[in-house]
Amino acid sequence: MMSSIIANVADRVGVNQKEAKRFVKFAVVGAIGFVVDFGIFNLLFSPFSGLLADGTPLHKLIASYGLADEQVVALAGTAAGLISFVAAIVSNFLWNRYWTYPDSRSKSLRRQFAQFMVVSVAGIVIRVPMMALTTPLFIRLTESMAALRPVANRVGSNLALMLAVIVVMFWNFFVNRYWTYADVEK
Repeated sequence: MMSSIIANVADRVGVNQKEAKRFVKFAVVGAIGFVVDFGIFNLLFSPFSGLLADGTPLHKLIASYGLADEQVVALAGTAAGLISFVAAIVSNFLWNRYWTYPDSRSKSLRRQFAQFMVVSVAGIVIRVPMMALTTPLFIRLTESMAALRPVANRVGSNLALMLAVIVVMFWNFFVNRYWTYADVEK
């Protein structure tokens, strides 16, 4: 049923049905990566944010440089975001290699993973500064809303992560489709 819906939509907008199905699979893989990314980020961020009474070693290390609390939270959120991003990269590569593009076998696993990593590292170059710049802005925005003030650090950091994930998702889709998985038939 889902396959026929995708085929109908693809026909109506003039897109190759096979590519439309790959896009949907890529989006599903992206959703799995999103869960991996946000799940690990939130598991790591809570202790990193200093929400515990005396903070954590990472929080204390960052705070020891005399940074403002907002900067400490932003840096801890950025570190948690980096770790969660790497976990999502591995998950997404495996799902895309074996489910979205199972017919992509002319390249060795090693070479394809290396290409996927290059695209992903470029994604980190886009994502990290984006998070570092937008996290304080989103925290200030959520702090201005009385109902969100108690959770402003978490909500602001998640908003920054969400924006970065959306931008990097488009980058990853187009570059991986036409470089990493260029060997599949259209």
